[in-house]
Amino acid sequence: METSDINSVQTHTPKEDVDDAVFLSWKDLWVTVRDGRHGSRLMTQDNNLVATLTVREAVYYSAQLQLPDSMSNSEKKERAERTIREMGLQNAMNTRIGGWGAKGLSGGQKRRVSICIEILTHPKLLFLDEPTSGLDSAASYYIMSRIASLGRNDGIRRTIIFSIHQPSSEVFQLFNNLCLLSSGKMVYFGPASAANEFFTLNGFPCPTYQNHSDHFLKTINKDFERDLEQGMSDATPTDEVINTLIQSYTSSETYQEVRKKVAEINKEDYGAILEKKRSHASFLNQFLVLTRRSFVNMYRDIGYYRLRLFVYVGLAFGLATIYYDLGSSYGSIQARGSLLMFISTFLTFMAIGGFPSFVEEMKVFVRERLNGHYGTTAFIFANTFSSMPFLECMMVVASIVPNFLMGIIAGAGIQGLMILGGGFFRLPNDLPKPFWKYPLYYIAFHKYAYQGMFKNEFEGLKLQSNQAAGGIPRMINGEEILRDVWQVEMGYSKWVDVVILLGMAIFYRFLFLKIIKTSETIKPVIIAATEVPPNETIHGRPCRIIYEIIVILLF
Repeated sequence: METSDINSVQTHTPKEDVDDAVFLSWKDLWVTVRDGRHGSRLMTQDNNLVATLTVREAVYYSAQLQLPDSMSNSEKKERAERTIREMGLQNAMNTRIGGWGAKGLSGGQKRRVSICIEILTHPKLLFLDEPTSGLDSAASYYIMSRIASLGRNDGIRRTIIFSIHQPSSEVFQLFNNLCLLSSGKMVYFGPASAANEFFTLNGFPCPTYQNHSDHFLKTINKDFERDLEQGMSDATPTDEVINTLIQSYTSSETYQEVRKKVAEINKEDYGAILEKKRSHASFLNQFLVLTRRSFVNMYRDIGYYRLRLFVYVGLAFGLATIYYDLGSSYGSIQARGSLLMFISTFLTFMAIGGFPSFVEEMKVFVRERLNGHYGTTAFIFANTFSSMPFLECMMVVASIVPNFLMGIIAGAGIQGLMILGGGFFRLPNDLPKPFWKYPLYYIAFHKYAYQGMFKNEFEGLKLQSNQAAGGIPRMINGEEILRDVWQVEMGYSKWVDVVILLGMAIFYRFLFLKIIKTSETIKPVIIAATEVPPNETIHGRPCRIIYEIIVILLF
C-alpha cells in the first residue's frame, strides 16, 4: 500500500465517521511492520536488493536473518529453495541479481525475488505494493495464486493487503474484498464479487467482454478528464460519477456491514496479540550473517574497494617516482610536507569512491530494517568488520613503497573546510581564532593525520639549513623543523595522533548508529506532518491524484 494512499484515506474520512473509523497512518504502518507486530511484512514498490548476490544467496541470507535460531541451517535452506521454486525462479537460482553496470535478472524476476524474501516467514499480515509490476499476465496469476495459498498451506488465518493497477480477470477472481479509492475518497469497499453489480445498479455497467477492474479504474480515473472532455462533450464529469458512487455506497447495506465490523474490531483488545514476539535470529547470528553477506558484496563489487585499491597502487608508485631521493637539503622540507599533505587529502577525497555502493547497501538496509529483519546495531558492526580486510590490504600496499609513504591511513569524508583548517595551508598560529582555530582546527581529523605523518617523517632526521656559518652549512634536526616550520605540537608522540584518529573513527561510527536509530523514530512523524492532502496544490499544480485498487484477501 502506498504512503499517499494511507494518508489520503485518513484525510478524507467523513467527520461523522471519526468515532467508528480505524485510522492507519504512515506512522502506524511503519511501527507495526518495523516492530514485527503480529508477524507483519511490507514489500515496497522498489526492488532494493544486493546486486552482487545470486538469487539463491539473496533468499538464503534473508532466511538466516529472519527465521529463528530454533530452525537448523538445512531447514532454512530448504525453506528458501522451496520459496524460490514457488515463485518460478528455479532456473535463475545461480544468476546474480544485477544492477547498475551489471547484467542480471529482469525487472519481473527481481520483483519475484522481493516477494520471496518477504514471504519466507509466512507472515500473518502482509502488505504488498504493486506485486505484479513487471510481470506478464501468466506470471502475475501464478504469483498471486501462490500468495493467496499461503493461508491454505498451514491453516493459519492471514491478512494480505496489496495495491495493484491492472489485474487480469483471472487475478481479479482471486480477490475476496475490494477497495476502490479516488483522490483519497473511498468509492467502494466490500466483496469483490459484488462490485460489478454495484456499478451496474448506479448506471455504470461493465461492457461485455471487458475486464471488470479496467472498467472500474476508467470510471473513477480523473487524470485525463480534460482530454476526454474535448473529444466527448456528452460524457458525464468524473467528479459527478464519483460523488454518485460514494453517495450510493454510503447508503448501501455493504457500507453498514463494514461499519458494524469496524465497531466490533474497535471493541476488542488486541494488546496481547500485538505484543512483540521473537521470531528472528539472535544478534550474534545476525551479525555473522550480515558480515558474511557484506564481505561477499564488497568483494564482488568492483567499485567498492577493488577499483580504489587499483588507483591507490598507481598513485603510490607515481608518488614514489616523483619524490624519489629527496635528499637532505633544506628544500626537501617543503617537498616532504607537500607530499604528506597530498596523501592525506587525496585519501580523504577518494573515500567518496565507495559512496555509490554504500548508498545501494543503505537502500537494502532501509527495506530490511523496515520489516524487522535485523537490528541497526548488527548492521553497523557487520559493515565495519566486513570492510576491515580491504582497508588493511590498502595499507599493506601503501607500505611497500619508499619509507616516506608509510603510515597512510584511509580517511573518511570530503570535508573541505577541515582540510583548509587542518594546519597546512595556513599554519596553526596564523589561523583566525574564531571558527578556524576554535573549534575547527581541533576537531578536524586532518590536524592529527598531518601531525602524525609529519612526526613519523621528520623525527630523527638531520637536514642542511639554508644558513651557513663560516661557509659551512648548519645542520638542523627534524624536531626543530616540526616545531619552527610546521608548528607541530611536540608534547606527545605520533602514536597519540593515531589513537585520536582511531577514536574519531569509532565515534563517527557510533554517531552513524545513533542517527539511524533516531531517524527511525522521527521519520514517520515528519512524513505524516509534511504530507500534502491530495486536493491541495503545490506551486499552483494539482497534487498527484491517487487511484488504486487495494485488494484485501482474508484467509
